Amino acid sequence: MSLLILILTTLFMLAIFKKEINQFFSSITGYVAIILFLLANGLLLFVFPDTSLLDTGYANLDPLFNLAPFIYLLLIPAITMRCFADEFKTGTMELLSTKPLTGWQIVMGKFWSSLLIVAISLLPTIIYYFAIRQLSVDAHQLDNGGILGSYTGLFLLGAVFTAIGIWASSLTANAMIAFLIALFTCFIFYNGFDAISKIPAFSGGADYYLQMAGIKFHYLSISRGVIDSRDVIYFISIIGLMLYLTKLSLQRKLWQNA
Repeated sequence: MSLLILILTTLFMLAIFKKEINQFFSSITGYVAIILFLLANGLLLFVFPDTSLLDTGYANLDPLFNLAPFIYLLLIPAITMRCFADEFKTGTMELLSTKPLTGWQIVMGKFWSSLLIVAISLLPTIIYYFAIRQLSVDAHQLDNGGILGSYTGLFLLGAVFTAIGIWASSLTANAMIAFLIALFTCFIFYNGFDAISKIPAFSGGADYYLQMAGIKFHYLSISRGVIDSRDVIYFISIIGLMLYLTKLSLQRKLWQNA
């Protein structure tokens, strides 16, 4: 009997996963969001002179990994803003809660589907690596370890932003408000702690710990090519915290509507 329940819950969770993927790509919005992300990266990396890889004189992808987090600040909230907001708006959240699913399974189904979309948007940027490899005088001079570490850091950053976006969407039935909450929260987590650490009052010790509390510190650490377990634990902890807050938010809303 317990095995049957496990199979059913897994099938329902996969149904949520597939529903989110199909919903995202069933409208032009999903394609436009990914195309704009790739177009923005392409223009910044190969056209605009201030950030062009062709004008740096070095065969590396540092401009991509410096700019992508700020593009993700817009892209990922746009991907996640409807995850729960539309469920609340259309009233299907109550129907979903009647299925043999736990709160965690609902949240994880939404999270993994959104993260897959983020990964799909990141995958085509590997073309930039091969482009730089072809343009470089000596392909063996490329810092492959640093590039791999940067991609790992960018994926983990995308996972954190996705978890934040899922949480923001669970707070409201208005997708635009969810987008703005996610955008603001992602910015604070990524750049806010680093900016606060530069206040003179925190210099001399506290500034370092404030930097460590922010995503940017750990993202830049992984981008150096050394994947430290402390950085990975930090990312996983933030993801777990935001998903837990999402579960609590859903429970509160369902209790209020009961």
